[in-house]
Order: sequence, then C-alpha cells, then structure tokens
Amino acid sequence: MPQPNVIPLQSPASEPALRDGMPLKHVIESQQFTVPLLMELFERSRGMEHVVARGGTLDYQNRIMTALFYAPSTRTRLSFEAAMHRLGGRVLSTENAGAFSSEIEGEQVEDSIRIISGYSDVIVIRHTAEDGARRAAEVSIAPVINAGDGNGGQHPTQALLDLYTIYRQRPLDGLSVAIIGELDKGRTARSLAYLLAKFDRVKMFFVSPPQMQMKPDILDYLDEHGVRYELESDIDRVIGEVDVVYQTRIRPERLRDADGLRRYAIDSKVVQRMKADALILHPLPRTVELDKSVDADPRAMYFRQAMNGLYVRMALLTMLLDKEPAAGSAWW
Repeated sequence: MPQPNVIPLQSPASEPALRDGMPLKHVIESQQFTVPLLMELFERSRGMEHVVARGGTLDYQNRIMTALFYAPSTRTRLSFEAAMHRLGGRVLSTENAGAFSSEIEGEQVEDSIRIISGYSDVIVIRHTAEDGARRAAEVSIAPVINAGDGNGGQHPTQALLDLYTIYRQRPLDGLSVAIIGELDKGRTARSLAYLLAKFDRVKMFFVSPPQMQMKPDILDYLDEHGVRYELESDIDRVIGEVDVVYQTRIRPERLRDADGLRRYAIDSKVVQRMKADALILHPLPRTVELDKSVDADPRAMYFRQAMNGLYVRMALLTMLLDKEPAAGSAWW
C-alpha cells in the first residue's frame, strides 16, 4: 500500500514560549487558559489545518492516547481519536467505561487512572461526575484532558474549538455573544463563558428560560472580572445586535411546552433578523432548536466548527505530548 502523504511538525524548540512560564500539564477547565496560551494553541491549530490537508504526520507514532469515556459520545471521542491518528499516534479506547470496566464492581476512578496512566502518554476522559476529570488528574502520571464532566460541569476542549472558530472569522476583543439554551447544566456554554471573559470589551447575553439560567458561579466570576453580561428570556431582544449566536439544546423533558421550545429556537425567520456578518455556532448534536433551513446560510459555522475540533485537539495533544517522555521510556 502507498504510504500516506505525511509531513514533519515544526520542532517544539523553535516555537515561541507563550505560557507565562507555566507548563500545560492537564486540561481540566477553561479558567486555566491565559490569552497567550490560547494564542499559542490557535497558532498550532492553524498549522494542523495544513498537516491534515497533507495527510497527517508520523511524528507521534510512539505515543499512545487512551480515550476513557464513562458516558456516551460520538463527536468528541471520534474527534480525539482522529486527532491522535493524524498525528501518527495510537489509540486505546472505550466508550462505556462505567459498564465494561471494574468500576462496575466498585473500583474508584483514581485506582483506574493510576493503572491506565502507566499504559498511556495522555488520557482523554469523559466522566459522569462533575469532578471526575479533576480527580483523575490528581493521581495520573500522564496528562489528562477533560472531555466533558458531569451534568453541568465543563467541556473545555469544546469551548476551545468554539473560540477558535470565532477567532478564524474576526477579532475576539469587543465581541457581543448571545448564548442560548439550557445554560444551568450546559457544559459547553459554561466553558465558553469562562474563555470569552478573558478578552476585552466582551459582552454576553445569556438567553434561557428563567429556571435554566446560568449558574451563580459563572455570574460571580464575570462580576469579579468586570465582564458585562445580561440575563434574558426573550431571544428577539438580542438577536439583532450580537456578533455571535451560540445556540445550544434544551432537553424536552425540562421544558415540556412545545411552544416554549420554539421560543428559543433558530430558524430562517430568526436568521433574517440577525446582523449580516453575525456567526451562528452550535456544539451539536441538535434537535428542534436549530432548523436545517439555516444550514445553507453563509453565517452558519457549526459544521466548520466541528471540523475545527480536529485541528484544535491535534494542537492540544502536541502541547501536552511535546514535554512528556513516551510511556515506558527511560527517565535517566
């Protein structure tokens, strides 16, 4: 079989050190990212677009990533696995770790991670508990990446690719962003709010049914850092003035009123009231909150957003792996 068209990545030694002197050891929450670190990640992500276009690289062929998912996932898990394969690495994976591992018999996540981190150079974990990724990182000898924790925790890599999608279209300073949907338990919305707060003159509109509004921990963080925001329950009041519409789901079991669900949905009529250069993002999957009629609109970024996830996760993996010796290698 012909060999894939692969190119070597830029040597880490030739890349700028933009981490404020602090190495990136784990990726657990959005708050840990500084603006310089985000810019380094985004520059690497742009480079990964070229790497993928040319077929990938073999630079990480001696590296192993374990994808440990205690909750079902399709996009996130496959995106991480594709990222590692494009880097030339290998993948160990389970999508239902809670059912198929010894944890079903009562083993704690800490014990599992202590063992698995000895097999792996990096662990990507989605856990059912909001502190699952943090607990894993506390005992792991390999870098840990949070791929979504609990029901209302964080999903930092999704927020990173969301922000990168916006960054590729316009400056991040001065943005006005409407974040719409089930915000109290929305991991992606919570993580994105933390990242947006790092940029100047940003204003966020949290648009949600009152009983599903953003939790006080996020609002307190924004208040502490002087970030402007408004709580809103009417999408029509903000849709025409924002630069970015970040649409998320509302689970039907939490809002059984069909008319209520439609009040927080984006369709061709709502899109007509948006700014001509506004961006429409969605972390996917979608149901009734984002009509397929919007797909053809040039402002719809969500499929490009999903593709950007590959580049950002490739870049993030290299940032963690560049400083780590391969599993099983000599330390002397």
